[in-house]
Amino acid sequence: MTALPDVDVMMIGHFAKDKLVVDDASELAPGGAVYYGGVALRRVGVRVAVVTRLHPNDFALLDELKQDGIHVFAAAGPATSGIENIYNSADMERRICKLMAFAGPFQPEEIPDLPAKVYLITPIIAGEVDLALLKLLAARGPVGLDVQGFVRVRDDGELVFRQWPDMAEGLAHVTYLKVDRAEAELLTDQTDMRVAARQLAAYGPPGNEVVVTQSSGVTVYADGQIFEASFTPRSLAGRTGRGDTCFAAYVGKRLNASPEEASRFAAAVTTLKQEQPGPWRGTLADVNALLAQADVSEPAGE
Repeated sequence: MTALPDVDVMMIGHFAKDKLVVDDASELAPGGAVYYGGVALRRVGVRVAVVTRLHPNDFALLDELKQDGIHVFAAAGPATSGIENIYNSADMERRICKLMAFAGPFQPEEIPDLPAKVYLITPIIAGEVDLALLKLLAARGPVGLDVQGFVRVRDDGELVFRQWPDMAEGLAHVTYLKVDRAEAELLTDQTDMRVAARQLAAYGPPGNEVVVTQSSGVTVYADGQIFEASFTPRSLAGRTGRGDTCFAAYVGKRLNASPEEASRFAAAVTTLKQEQPGPWRGTLADVNALLAQADVSEPAGE
């Protein structure tokens, strides 16, 4: 009998085959938060397990994760999920998303009986994880959740944002919540991300934390305080996967650091990630160098 590995973070979400379109030039690329976030976590020394669903013909795509030292648990789906992300190079912040395929919902029996310090639910669209599975994971330990997987829904091939009907019940079980600006505005009717973060935190259990990502950086509400850190990339060539990287880096750092330190760390990792397509494959030395540079550039007393 094979012993189960020791892991810090278990990520649950679809591995995707995405199409990236920039100014009508397209390319196929691996995607999904388990891909971008899982690789980033390994690069900073976090032990990771990925639970995913895809067509058996594409199982070989998971070798990239395994080569990075990620423990992979894959279930067979009717297809491999995929999203077409359409950008205009003049504004890599905005994109149109279209669903190409969907691997189907996770079943409880597909989640390995593997202890983890955090269970990170990171679906790419609604329908991967339901409320019952969220509750099941929360009974095992602290849960991190990217709300994208409950508010980004399929509508005649397009992916659009809709309210999450069970939000109050669902967020009551979430320790780390991630939203982007559009999702925060949808769920709270607030345009000030500090206010939105506080409002969303009110739904969660005591001590929960909210991570809000936007083009300028990350805003975190934790311990009754707001922490903010800027993204300062030299280019946006690697813009796809920004939020996935930021959330994973934040939760990974929170295993042994304060919310303030984790916010700055996640912003640094995400800054570096946005400069290169694909998952971030840098080093802790790269991150520390960027953090040191930021410390030097900050005016005294701030």
